[in-house]
Amino acid sequence: MSGLGVAVDKDTGVAVVTLDRPERLNAIDLALADELAAAWRGFRYDDSVRAVVLTGAGERAFCTGIDRDVSVPQPGSPYMQDDPLLRVGPKANDLWKPVVAAVGGMACGGAFYLLGEAEFVVADETATFFDPHTTYGMVSAYESMLMAQRMPYGEAARTALMGTAERMSARRAYEVGLVSELVPRGGALAAATTCATVLAGYPPEAVQGTVRALWAGREAALAAAFAQAPALIALGNLPAGRQAELFRGRRREHRTR
Repeated sequence: MSGLGVAVDKDTGVAVVTLDRPERLNAIDLALADELAAAWRGFRYDDSVRAVVLTGAGERAFCTGIDRDVSVPQPGSPYMQDDPLLRVGPKANDLWKPVVAAVGGMACGGAFYLLGEAEFVVADETATFFDPHTTYGMVSAYESMLMAQRMPYGEAARTALMGTAERMSARRAYEVGLVSELVPRGGALAAATTCATVLAGYPPEAVQGTVRALWAGREAALAAAFAQAPALIALGNLPAGRQAELFRGRRREHRTR
């Protein structure tokens, strides 16, 4: 069964891409990673799609990152790592059509790969944002690098370092600029689609050129940061068995700010 829903409105030029694994809080397994990459690359050749909305199925989560049941074989060298989430975003697949994220419920950890490559984020009041890496003995590298470009350094650092002890509320995310529009419960998809419809109605060459220009202002810094990420992860991550032990024994108490 597909873990990705894709619906294209030919009249408006808007495609809605839905992470459709609500029973797994829309966590990304290897099959879904492949589907996302294929969808973004497919949109490159579909001129009827001029803007995209990315959302998650169900009310509990937008996306909770990599599925904990996924096994990703790794090379023995610290200089080579395979991260399936590096290929799940639109920019990683050379798509320069605008993407608006519609977030309700949890968005955490690997979800930041997707949010980091969206043009902007619309969230409803149920949205919460957090990064569990440090709690489970993992380095938050790529996620932190992306979020450091989406909100003030102190907020990105606090989110990355506090782990599961704290969740950023939708209101706080809006205040610090991670979220561009905050709407009532259940309204994120409609609001994001309204924005995407406006974007799809403009001359596509101008819109796509602007998307590319905006990303150009970020990609040099990201490329330099990403080059360091594999070594930081190799040095800082606990062994997989210890990570799993911490995950199984996790405490669920947290506060939302």
